[in-house]
Amino acid sequence: MSKPNQLFLLADHIKLSLLERRRAQSLNLEGNSQDGHISRSLEQFKDGLEALREEEQRLRDKGDEDAALDISDNLPTLQHQLDDLTSQFHGFTTPSTTSTLTHPNDPSLAADFTHATTLPPTKKPAAAPTTASKSVRFSDTPPAEDDPSIELFSRYRDDPEEANSAADRAQGMTNEQIHAFHSTVLAEQDEQLDRLGETIGRQRELSMRMGDELEAQCEMLDETDAMVDRHQSRLDRASRSLGRVARASGEGRQMAAIIITIIILVLLIAILK
Repeated sequence: MSKPNQLFLLADHIKLSLLERRRAQSLNLEGNSQDGHISRSLEQFKDGLEALREEEQRLRDKGDEDAALDISDNLPTLQHQLDDLTSQFHGFTTPSTTSTLTHPNDPSLAADFTHATTLPPTKKPAAAPTTASKSVRFSDTPPAEDDPSIELFSRYRDDPEEANSAADRAQGMTNEQIHAFHSTVLAEQDEQLDRLGETIGRQRELSMRMGDELEAQCEMLDETDAMVDRHQSRLDRASRSLGRVARASGEGRQMAAIIITIIILVLLIAILK
């Protein structure tokens, strides 16, 4: 059984996933790997909302207006967030969807949302390669055999775009400059990997919170089942007691009727004599 606070927590999880996907796209990383996870979360959100509506109707039929009112107060907000997040997932961005995406339902997640909405500085795209064929570039002036940068000149690059781009940048550079250039590229890659690691850490923390919340809800459901079983046992004992009283009462009325009939017969016999 879905509850409003569970759906609000699920909505925050979807928001963070969408924000992380946007960050991955801004870093030119592969972002489609999260699409399946986000799509499943949206379907779960939709199913949970339908279950919540059914629960509201059940409570109204039962006569529990207070509990039904608590659910109905949250339904419009949850439906609005579901619509906005679905639009964001399919690429339809409006001021309303942006506001929904960047504002958490749980204030304790504000720091995660702030980090996720901070986009890295954009970089200029690399120039398009002039040829699509594979190329091998060598230095016109071979370095000395004991030069540590010899590997930078003789390394073969199988990717045409990477080979042409790296060769164009290395044109006219000294060995020290080429070494510094490669060090910068490696540092940028390390930074991107660190950011990706932070993203995975935040997703793991949020998943653990959802797991704790689900475990607490399961414990509450187990306690409710135990209470229902105890009350059912008491009701069964009370029903059996009432049955015994009803049977005893019926037998007593039959005995009284027999005695009254005998007395009437005795009186009639005495009068007729």
